[in-house]
Amino acid sequence: IVHRIDKDTSGLMVVAKSDVAHKGLSKQFAKHTIERAYLAICWGVPNPTSDTIDLPLGRDSKNRLKIAVREGGKEAITHYQVVKRLEPPRKVTSRSNVMQGIAPSLSLVECRLETGRTHQVRAHMAHIGYPLVGDPLYSRRNNPQKNFSDRAKEALSLFKRQALHAYLIGFVHPVTKETLTFETELPNDMKCLINALEAA
Repeated sequence: IVHRIDKDTSGLMVVAKSDVAHKGLSKQFAKHTIERAYLAICWGVPNPTSDTIDLPLGRDSKNRLKIAVREGGKEAITHYQVVKRLEPPRKVTSRSNVMQGIAPSLSLVECRLETGRTHQVRAHMAHIGYPLVGDPLYSRRNNPQKNFSDRAKEALSLFKRQALHAYLIGFVHPVTKETLTFETELPNDMKCLINALEAA
């Protein structure tokens, strides 16, 4: 195994078939030259819709299972971009709401990593206020759902993991030196959740 992804995160992993391949790939991971991108379903819509989170990460002093932004932590850089807004709100009549606008409740976000820290996407997105749907460590237990359709509420209640998928990985082949890029589509559980939200 060359690298790991979080428990209950779906998607691509690289496994070396020889010592030469393992050493070459490990060097690329250590130098952060591997191309990695994730798709996540987040609570809220990040503002701005694309940005870079450059904040160090380390173990949370209050909960050793969690990773937190902290001084003295390891460098961690995440580039995010909103791919799609999900679950548009129902029509509102309040003058103040009409003037201010009500943001959609969820969003599909692409996160590209420059570094590969434990829980990086989950911790960074939660820190800026947009935790991942279903995340048992970083998401609020009672996220507001008053403007959700019944179908959307049911789909959210049935989703039992963090909505995070490693959909793209790219690297230089350690033997042939060919640049390789692999992609995989969203898993069925995330597709079903998105469909339920869009149908609302």
